[in-house]
Amino acid sequence: MDVVTHADRETEQLIRTLLAEARPDDGFFGEESTPTSGSSGLTWVVDPIDGTVNYLYGIPHYAVSIAVVEGDPDPATWRALAGAVVNLGAQETYTASAGGGAFLNGERLQVAEAVDLSQALVATGFSYIQDVRVEQGRVIAELISQVRDIRRMGTASLDLCMVASGRVNAYFERCLKPWDHAAGALIAQESGATVKGRGDNAAGEDFILAAEPTVARLLEDVLARLDV
Repeated sequence: MDVVTHADRETEQLIRTLLAEARPDDGFFGEESTPTSGSSGLTWVVDPIDGTVNYLYGIPHYAVSIAVVEGDPDPATWRALAGAVVNLGAQETYTASAGGGAFLNGERLQVAEAVDLSQALVATGFSYIQDVRVEQGRVIAELISQVRDIRRMGTASLDLCMVASGRVNAYFERCLKPWDHAAGALIAQESGATVKGRGDNAAGEDFILAAEPTVARLLEDVLARLDV
C-alpha cells in the first residue's frame, strides 16, 4: 500500500470513529471510505488529508477538512452548517458556522476589499486528468496577463480559506470533489465572499469560484470569455 494512501485511510478512520461515538445518528461522506447515511438528516463531509501530494513531498501546506451539512451529501442541494479546516504545518485552524461568521484561530475573518482584476492575486488548482490539465494550462496562459499573479498551492480547502483571510483575492478550480470544498466554501462565504459555480449553479465538481463579490463578477466574466 502507498504510504500516503495508508495515512489518508488511517486519518479518515480515526475521524470517522470519533464522530460515530459523538454523533451516532449522523451520516458520513469521506474521501477514503464507503459513505453511510444516518437518521438525523446531517452528514459529515471529510477530507482526511487535503493536499496529499504536498504531504508526500514534505511541503507543510496540507489540511484536514471537516464539514457537517444538512440534506443529501450533494453540494448542489446541501446546506452547510459548520466547517473546520486545520493547516497542520502552520498551526492554523479556520472555522465557520452558518450565519455565525468565519474565524482563524479565533479571530474573525473578512474577505479582502474589492480591487480591479489587474490587482487581484488569484489562486487555482489543476486536475489530475491529463486532458483537463492541458486545458487549464491554456486558461492560465491567457489569464495571467490580466491579473496581478497566479498562485497554485495544491490544497483546495486552504485556497478557499485564503480567500476568507484576504491572503488571496480570488480562487477558482474545476474537478473538485465535495470533500475538497465543503468546509472551505462555508468559511469563505461566512467571510463575505461569493462562492458559486457557473452562472446560477452552486459550486461543485464542474466549477467553483470564490472571491469578494465585485472581484467574483469580474473574474467570472473573464473566465467565461476563456471558455472555462
